[in-house]
Amino acid sequence: MKDVLVTGGSGQVGGALLALAPEGGFRFVGLDRSELDLLNPSSFAQVISARPWSAIINAAAYTAVDQAETEVEAAWRINAVAPACLAREAARAGVPFVHVSTDYVFSGASTRPYAESDPVAPLGVYGASKEAGEQGVRTGGGRSAIVRTSWVVSPSRANFLKTMLRLGADRDVLRVVADQHGAPTSAADLASALALIARALASDSNAPTGTFHFANAGATTWADFAEEIFRLSAARGGPSARVEPITTAEYPTPARRPAYSLLSTARISQAYGVSPRRWQAAIADIIDDLIPLRVP
Repeated sequence: MKDVLVTGGSGQVGGALLALAPEGGFRFVGLDRSELDLLNPSSFAQVISARPWSAIINAAAYTAVDQAETEVEAAWRINAVAPACLAREAARAGVPFVHVSTDYVFSGASTRPYAESDPVAPLGVYGASKEAGEQGVRTGGGRSAIVRTSWVVSPSRANFLKTMLRLGADRDVLRVVADQHGAPTSAADLASALALIARALASDSNAPTGTFHFANAGATTWADFAEEIFRLSAARGGPSARVEPITTAEYPTPARRPAYSLLSTARISQAYGVSPRRWQAAIADIIDDLIPLRVP
């Protein structure tokens, strides 16, 4: 069995990776903090050399977007320094490296889905630290793939979908931003794409490298996303609330969000044959996990 190291195993994407069944002779292995401390880059070389890793997937991230505006050092150490150092040590060991990044590297000024080659212009500390992490991976010297994603949700950890269900259980009306456009992404779907890329890089020296985008297909706003969550929840006897659309200006936050962050997935489809399913179908699966459909 060939082992793929997964960082960030306690998060949405890392957890989804570790939940994958072994496939093609590959299995996904997480290390706890006592074994791999991302705040201690000097330990990375020893961790990577201790086992014959076939690939590394870095799913760890500081994702508290608003908190990052004041916890700048913490965000940069996890999002920029750690991936740069991991990628460098992976390159020295000859291990391919897959890194998860974000739509927040873009400004949101576009009117069409962002391609991988579009200029980056992050609006806050979180996006800037993730963009710096990308640069660290690209200059690490090894074979690598960077996969940007957006609006990740899952049945585990804190995320927008679970927040809506929690708030909908206590409130009749929820005010949700309706002028930020993007695409929700299932952590499980993203994990499957990351696993495919990691296996390919480990097995084929000619497997495509570089930057890719992955998000579930389709476009929505946070308000419309919330309405779909409550529609699916209500059909299963779960929480529901009326969604009142508001503007970003009516819901100020410490960090600025991109107003438009749709990602083109054409490159990952061409390179790896990955065709993301519609976000509504992906969300329905998550809600099924959280609120099983009642059979009469």
